[in-house]
Amino acid sequence: MDVVMMGRRPYIKWRLSDMDVEIVLAVLKDLALEELAHGQFQELSGGQKQKILIARALVQKPELYLFDEPISFLDIKNQIDIMELARKMVEKENKAVIMVVHDLNMAMRYSDQIILLKSGEVEAAGLPKSVLNQKHIKEVSGV
Repeated sequence: MDVVMMGRRPYIKWRLSDMDVEIVLAVLKDLALEELAHGQFQELSGGQKQKILIARALVQKPELYLFDEPISFLDIKNQIDIMELARKMVEKENKAVIMVVHDLNMAMRYSDQIILLKSGEVEAAGLPKSVLNQKHIKEVSGV
């Protein structure tokens, strides 16, 4: 709870408000992390730590989220949960999400737009089906 609450720090004046606690509890519930709320961060698995850090970002409630490999270290169920949550933020909360992912299957399934990079340069950009094709993937990855 304390690690996630750190994400609310910019909004906290002298003490926590009921709204801060409600936001944190709602995000913990959305990520199915309620059972970890009163545990010790250092005792969590790598995947659990990853989800807690994502929760800390989510409680900030910005208009734009920037995630760098948010699904690394997570099993497939938790990867899908995070990607579904990102889709929900885009579709239902009108948030923008920019995400770096190396899993092309996840990128294809959950992205509206894709930018494929090679050595820091844009190789292709656009709709997933037009970007993730044999030509572009071979150019970037060599396979």
